Amino acid sequence: MISAVAEMFEIHPQTLRIYEREGLIRPSRSQGNTRLYSQEDVDRIELILRLTKDLGVNLAGVEVILNMRERMLEMRRQMDSMFEAAIKRMQQEMENLEIRGGRGLVPVGKQDLARKPEPVRIKVLDKEEKVG
Repeated sequence: MISAVAEMFEIHPQTLRIYEREGLIRPSRSQGNTRLYSQEDVDRIELILRLTKDLGVNLAGVEVILNMRERMLEMRRQMDSMFEAAIKRMQQEMENLEIRGGRGLVPVGKQDLARKPEPVRIKVLDKEEKVG
């Protein structure tokens, strides 16, 4: 109810109506059209009051801040989802490697991986010497 929330924050109920009219809060409504505030609404009102009273931000600025905050939260959700998908894929790849008996991604024959370097011939004072 609007009166209970207004009393909780020690503000006039008209302040809450203004916040609603400006689109800063969106309380649900009961059958009798009474405003019903969720915990999310109460938290948002608390943030709005902190911005306006403590930091001197006007309602237009509050709207910008709240919109940016929502976009940042959405981007974070998307990033979290991408990271979870990448981790899941890496886990699947690791399981596939274990199923294949621990063999690597690239098959290697029985040849040596490193070749012996050929000796280098250098001339020292008109003599040829083998190095290496």
